[in-house]
Amino acid sequence: MYGSRRVKPSSTVLDLGVNIDGQLTMADHVAALRRSCLFQLRQLRMVRSSLTLKAAKTLVHAFVSSRLDYCNSLLYGIGDGLLTKLQTVQNAAERVVTGTKKFDHITPVLRQFHWLPVRQRITFKLAMITFKCLHGLAPSYLADVRTPVLSVVGMWQLRSANSGALVVPRTKTTIVGGTLPWLARPLGTASPSTCGLHHCPEIHLRKNQNPFIWLRVLLRSTLIERYTN
Repeated sequence: MYGSRRVKPSSTVLDLGVNIDGQLTMADHVAALRRSCLFQLRQLRMVRSSLTLKAAKTLVHAFVSSRLDYCNSLLYGIGDGLLTKLQTVQNAAERVVTGTKKFDHITPVLRQFHWLPVRQRITFKLAMITFKCLHGLAPSYLADVRTPVLSVVGMWQLRSANSGALVVPRTKTTIVGGTLPWLARPLGTASPSTCGLHHCPEIHLRKNQNPFIWLRVLLRSTLIERYTN
């Protein structure tokens, strides 16, 4: 009861555009996101013949990709079935842009346009958030969550303490907790040699200009390479 009104519990709540259910499966959010993106694609498909390739890519990024990327870090750890539903949306967007037929293989198209698949986009977002937390670029409510192994009494002598790893908190579910620490170790020591990309001149050029931009290029290239090979 709230005053004289009876308040009924809800199975899902909408917070900042994200549908959150009681079990944190994110199934309701994925369903709503998929409906929204497919509606936008149907509208774009009707005018695709009047658009240039560049204009079509811009519209897809504005109305579809931006929706897939919005708060997608919350989707880390969800079931493969839900990720597959979102991947079909991205595949449909690629087909609208390029005119690829329904039964043609979509992976070469993703590689050609340098688009990360949905699963890798989530990993990319979390990795960049982790990098910002480690280098003082993230808000305090995120940066304060991290606990370096080096700062924990009794753990500073471990080999992981010198690798930039973070303490992974114990949780009772696989969805909640442990996301940022899991990604922190490879990013804390990221370099062209440790990532096996020291031969790439483009990454070296960007590194000399801006370490943050260099990391974005390195990580994106690595994720695409692992997905397509």
